[in-house]
Amino acid sequence: MSPVSTGTLDLQHRRCPEPGDDLSDYSVLPVPPMSIRFDQAAGTLSPAGPELTRRMSDLEGLFLDQNAWRTAVADGDPIVYSVVSSLVPEADRELPQSITTIQPGSTGGEFWMTKGHQHPNHQGEIYLGISGRGGLLMFDGTDTRWVDMTPGTIGYIPPGWAHRSVNVGGKPYSFLAVYPGGAGHDYGWVLEYGLGQRVWRQDDGVAFGGYFAEASS
Repeated sequence: MSPVSTGTLDLQHRRCPEPGDDLSDYSVLPVPPMSIRFDQAAGTLSPAGPELTRRMSDLEGLFLDQNAWRTAVADGDPIVYSVVSSLVPEADRELPQSITTIQPGSTGGEFWMTKGHQHPNHQGEIYLGISGRGGLLMFDGTDTRWVDMTPGTIGYIPPGWAHRSVNVGGKPYSFLAVYPGGAGHDYGWVLEYGLGQRVWRQDDGVAFGGYFAEASS
C-alpha cells in the first residue's frame, strides 16, 4: 500500500464514525494525522489556523498605571502582541499549537505583556522560546515564579498556575505554546486575583513589584 501524504489538513477526509464509536467522547471529530511546518525565523505555522491581534485597548485594567495606559491608547493604540495558530482545534484530547509575538515596549514603566490567564480545566502547558528575550510569570494564588525565556528555553507551566508572558528585551519576543485543547482560558481570573508580581523596566534590567501596589488611576 502506498503511503498517504499528511502534509496538509484535508477536512473532507476526517475519519468517519464506525459502529460502536461513542461520539459523546468527542466535542469535535478528531483531526487526522498531519504535518505542521514550524518556521522559526518567520514565527509562523503552516497550514495556518486562527490569528489574533491584541492592541493596547484590549489590555484594559491590566497595567497598574491606568493614566499611562489611557495615554497609550489615545496615542495610536499600538499592537502589543499577536498570536498565530495551527489548524489543530482547541478541543478535548487535542494538542493545539500557537506562536505568540510580543512587541518591545513599556507602559508606565511596566513591560509589555500578554493578558495572562488561568486554565479552568487545570492542565499543564509548555512554552518554547523562539526569538528575543522574555519571561514567563506564573502564580498559583500564593506563590509567584519567574522563568527567564530565551531562544531554546522550554518553560513548563504546571496545572493550576495562572500565567502570562512578558517581553523584557528591546526586540520582539516570540514563543511557541503547546497546550491541551480542553484546558480553556479564563482571563477574568487575572483581573480579579492578579499574578502576584509585576515586571518593571529598571535601568537596563528587570525589577519586580507587588501586583496591587498603589498607582495613578
